[in-house]
Amino acid sequence: MTKYINIAIALFLFAPILTAQIDTTGQREMIRKLELAHAKAIFNGDAEGLDSLMDDDITVNHPTNRIVKEKKELLDLIKKGVIRYTSFERYPETFLFFKDMVVVMGHETVVPAKGAPNSGRILLRRYTNVWMIRDGKWRLTVRHANNVCTDILEKP
Repeated sequence: MTKYINIAIALFLFAPILTAQIDTTGQREMIRKLELAHAKAIFNGDAEGLDSLMDDDITVNHPTNRIVKEKKELLDLIKKGVIRYTSFERYPETFLFFKDMVVVMGHETVVPAKGAPNSGRILLRRYTNVWMIRDGKWRLTVRHANNVCTDILEKP
């Protein structure tokens, strides 16, 4: 009896981890396209495109060391040109699938435009995006992006 209880506990604890690794619905390519559409909309300063991709309650741990909890604030930063780039490349690496949620982890290489923080510098970033189904559509609900300290990378 104890053996069966231990197996049940193990399945309960590890089932979410195991199911997170499997794309049972074949949606990996669709999420990848959403990831790249989001990056393209940021690069193009397309506030309307971003509005359609992001949940109204999006929260972003921004590379400027701020947590932005309002979609309107993010869109205003795009519209005002505070967030703009001369280059923006996104490389999704890992997709973790859950029932109504996908976590995407990867890296980005960006070059902020003139007038933006770090303008002209090539910035390497690690990011995590969380996509959830909202009103029947996949929406970006959480994003964390941080600049990688290249000083550490350059030392032997």
